[in-house]
Order: sequence, then C-alpha cells, then structure tokens
Amino acid sequence: MISIINPALRKSDSEFIYSSLFTNSIKASPGKPLIIFAHGFKGFKDWGGFPFFCAKLAESGFAVLSFNFRHNGVNEASPMDFTELDKFSGNTHSLELSDINAVINSIAGIAKEYNIDTGKIGLVGHSRGGGVSIITAANDDRIKALVTLSSIAKFDRYTIEQKKRWREKGFIEIPNTRTNQMMRMNIGLLNDIEENSEKLNILNAASRLNKPFMIIHGGEDLAVKHTDAESIFASSEPKLTELRIIANTGHTFGVEHPFKGTTKAFDEVIKLTTAFFETNLS
Repeated sequence: MISIINPALRKSDSEFIYSSLFTNSIKASPGKPLIIFAHGFKGFKDWGGFPFFCAKLAESGFAVLSFNFRHNGVNEASPMDFTELDKFSGNTHSLELSDINAVINSIAGIAKEYNIDTGKIGLVGHSRGGGVSIITAANDDRIKALVTLSSIAKFDRYTIEQKKRWREKGFIEIPNTRTNQMMRMNIGLLNDIEENSEKLNILNAASRLNKPFMIIHGGEDLAVKHTDAESIFASSEPKLTELRIIANTGHTFGVEHPFKGTTKAFDEVIKLTTAFFETNLS
C-alpha cells in the first residue's frame, strides 16, 4: 500500500518547498533508498502521470520524493493550476539548482521519520529538470545514480532574434497551449544563462559524472529532439552511461494532463527506471 506524505522541506526560515513523499508501507524495511523527482518547464510535481510514476517506483520499495520548484507558477493551494505567473516570470536555472540543493539538504531532517537511507539517494529529472539534475548530480556526491527523461542538452535554446526582442521588451512570452495562458519569462532568465554559462553547461556536467547514469528519450519527441539525448550520451562516461531511445513516442511518453492512464511507452520508462535503480541504488 502506497502512502503519500507531504513533508515540509525548508528552503530558508520563511520559504518552503512543496513536496510529496511516496512510500510503500508493506515494504517497510528500514533504510529505504530515496529517489528524488524533478519536473520540467511548465511542469509541476502533480502533472499528468508523474504521481503514477512515483507510486510505481515506491511499489518496488523505494521512497520517492517529488517536489515543485518554487518559481514554477504553481502553489500548494492550487496544485494543478498556474496561479503564480509573477513567480514563474522571475524563475532562473540558478534558482532551480538552489531549490534542488535545498531539497537534498532537507533529507537528513526527515530520514529517520520516513525510513530513508541517506547514503542511497538517486535523482530523476524530466525535460528541463533533466538538465538541472545532470548538473546537480555532477556536483553532489550525495547523489549516487541518475536517470533523465526527455532531457535538454543545453539551457540556451533561443535564437539571436528571440534574444534581441527579449532584451528590447525585458521579457518574452511563451504560450501554454493546455491552459491558454501566456507565460512570461523576464530578462533575468536570459541574464542567468549568459552570465553563468560555465555553471549551467549541461554537457560539461555530463562529462564529469562519475556515477551510473541512464538517459531515456522518446524517438518522436518534438519538444526536445532525441539528438539532445545523443549529445548527452556522447559527453558522458560510456562505461557508466546507458542510452535508451523509445520508438514511436514523444516528450511525455504518451501520457497527458489530466492523467488518463498509462501507455506502453510510459510503462517501459517505469520498467527501465525501476530496474536501473534496483541495480545501482539498492
């Protein structure tokens, strides 16, 4: 039986990170390995099949912690809606790296209560969360194994013309086709990309990974092409890295929001991820 708990993860004295911890009460052995899940751009921890994904991993005996980046535009009061577009507009990649570091730092404070083995922490990141996760795993020895789903290979994904208009207006707007909202990104994001290019270099981080790494990507991903996965794989240590391209599926492996059920491709993602962590984290 899967229990879902909402631990209060503290970022600072006045800031908390909204999270969900999935744990299997039947497999209640002490010292469970922990898997942390990081969502991507225009995403949130309760999007579509993400809770299903986390619950399935928990069924295999892992504790699984998903969380919302603080500036993703979604808050605890409205967990399925973008009601904080002002925060979304001020988000940066450096802020997300700070958030995920705060999540990892918080584990020690909840480990005893929730039977977590702090020596066995894995990380999963989807899309932009994959890029954040690669950099985090490369810089943090507490992360023992990494899986990315549909990950980007670089944060700078904007044309010269887009950047020009961005600087002229001070922001750019990206449509959310699901909600019909125009989601603004302020100039701070572009400044972060350009001023912190070394720190935010995903491929460089991949080249420094010295831990087991699985890259999973859809062969028909239109949002982030599978060539990104191939670039990440080419930059990584071949003896520690696996690349799995799943044919005939896209960026979210066929699952939608609201969740309408799993797919063959998504089941394959869950199977691959579970087997990888059973080998490299248990």
